Amino acid sequence: MADDSTQSFKAVDLVVQLSPALKTKPHVVDFGTVFTDHMLTVEWSVTEGWQAPFIRPLANLSLHPACSSLHYGIQLFEGFKVYRGDDSRLRLFRPMLNMSRMANSAKRACLPAFDQTELLECIRRLVEIDQDWVPRSDSASLYIRPTFISTEPSLGVKRPGRALLYVILCQAGSYFNSEADAISLWADPKYTRAWKGGTGDCKMGGNYGCSLFAQYEAGDYGCQQVLWLYGQDHQITEAGTMNIFLHWINQDGEEELATPPLDGIILPGITRRSILELTRKWGEFKVTECYLTMSQLCSALKQQRVKEMFGSGTACMICPIGHIVYLGENLHIPCRDKHSVKLTSRLTKELTDIQHGRTPSDWTFEV
Repeated sequence: MADDSTQSFKAVDLVVQLSPALKTKPHVVDFGTVFTDHMLTVEWSVTEGWQAPFIRPLANLSLHPACSSLHYGIQLFEGFKVYRGDDSRLRLFRPMLNMSRMANSAKRACLPAFDQTELLECIRRLVEIDQDWVPRSDSASLYIRPTFISTEPSLGVKRPGRALLYVILCQAGSYFNSEADAISLWADPKYTRAWKGGTGDCKMGGNYGCSLFAQYEAGDYGCQQVLWLYGQDHQITEAGTMNIFLHWINQDGEEELATPPLDGIILPGITRRSILELTRKWGEFKVTECYLTMSQLCSALKQQRVKEMFGSGTACMICPIGHIVYLGENLHIPCRDKHSVKLTSRLTKELTDIQHGRTPSDWTFEV
């Protein structure tokens, strides 16, 4: 569907109103619970187009009770982080990929188009203002949450005539509240995260809200997250809110790192893409985007061909998987290799070094 709103807001028009009283920063917080002093808002209407972007003190939003984002889920979000390097410089990790994914999600949600570079510059300015919130730590960062919602005050199911794009920042430590080295997954084909022709490849809130029921049922089986399956052959798609990777010896006897392909039901994760590009650059083993099924995994486990299995995402970066409960069976996933450095450990170090500026890379964007 074409979009008439080609005239985007401009960062040069940014209006800044600083908070008169700054908050005290806590030392330890749960992910996504403590927010910085300021936020970015940009309003849009079909009659007036984009308004000037506005950085102002963090505050509640005022929405009409018929707002179609509340009734019909016409909304989306993004998530990425800013890191403080050893040199004290602030760096965003591949933010233009997030901007591109957000633009694709907006198109699917029938929300107006925007200039990705202009939005990133506004976000850079917001981070600059609240830069004291960025921790000096390899295990913590400042999380950036751009959000785009319809503010159409109508119960009609239609393309929005009003919208709000806003960005908030919060402290981010460990995503999983667990001291374990690896997480556990519950795999049951009765629940499906996404389907062909749906919005599984877009970062829309409904994709996450509809996953909660299954996640809490996973807890009944002693698991922390859901391993999402698809189709009659129980294809492996994602793990919780993470992309999934399998490091194994494949059926042809080759060492391989495999992840499901982007076929419309898989979210195109930024960390996922980075892992694929890094490991292909190494050239040490086969790196493949291919369909994986639970029968293939079970067979490989019995034949001791599995080296590691892990999830990837912005919130967790890389998360080893320790076991899977599938059809009443507890599948143990190898997490440690006595003879070599784990792939998860190596990838975590390489990505962390890039994010904190220890390894020069064009993947980072300095604030």
